[in-house]
Amino acid sequence: MAKRKEEKLSLEEALGKLDETISRLQSDEVSLEESFELYKTGMDYVKICSETIDMVEKKVLMLNQEGNLNELGE
Repeated sequence: MAKRKEEKLSLEEALGKLDETISRLQSDEVSLEESFELYKTGMDYVKICSETIDMVEKKVLMLNQEGNLNELGE
């Protein structure tokens, strides 16, 4: 997986690719070696999703401080 290319994925794209990877992992036709590669790829997508969500959360908190907007859930 090309790291730079994957970092440019939107959250929705990364979640979609993660879903595809999980579906492939659940296939009976996947070898053990391929399972390890798919697991690694899936973890890369999880990392992208997590970083994206963290970045958005920080932006929301910053808006709250600067713009006096209420935090999500308040």
